[in-house]
Amino acid sequence: MTSAANGIVDLYSRRASDFDADRTKTLFERAWLDAFLAHVPFSGGILDLGCGSGEPIARYLIQSGRSVTGVDASPGLIALCRERFADQNWIVADMRDLDLAQQFDGLVVWHSAIHLTPEAQNSMFDVYRRHTKPGGVLMFTSSSEAGEYVGEWRGEPLYHGSLSPEAYRDHLTRAGFELLQHRNNDPDCGGATVWLARRRVSD
Repeated sequence: MTSAANGIVDLYSRRASDFDADRTKTLFERAWLDAFLAHVPFSGGILDLGCGSGEPIARYLIQSGRSVTGVDASPGLIALCRERFADQNWIVADMRDLDLAQQFDGLVVWHSAIHLTPEAQNSMFDVYRRHTKPGGVLMFTSSSEAGEYVGEWRGEPLYHGSLSPEAYRDHLTRAGFELLQHRNNDPDCGGATVWLARRRVSD
């Protein structure tokens, strides 16, 4: 379990083109992205943590008129983003200790923090708060229950971790976010468990 968790950055770095090829470009996430964008000003700035190759989520955000800063630990995936969307900002970095000294109107963490250990996810809410403007929104995915498991992708181990729903709610509150929408295992979104929250202006 530990080796699979520690190897996730290496896996995405070595197999960037394969991940891009396998990532469906069908935008089944559209309803959640629209709910998120409803709280982001037109021409506002969005931080996409674990942006992958920029397809299809960053593309949709860019086409909506927002500017996107994408962060991923895989140089190969960021290279694809820079090739596809040269007018946006793309950064090779580990989200776990990210500090861009900048805040955004919206922050998306779609199927990326799920590859972090529960311990690392506990610390991510400081990262989320640090990069979200007061009044800005955060959307992330998780599993529907606490635990860790190692799947398999193209013959390689692929780690997943999650906190409990109660822990996510507690972290959001402590970080100064109010929950706007939440759904476990959304059948209209590929079974994703999705959280949409807004940072309180008064905190």
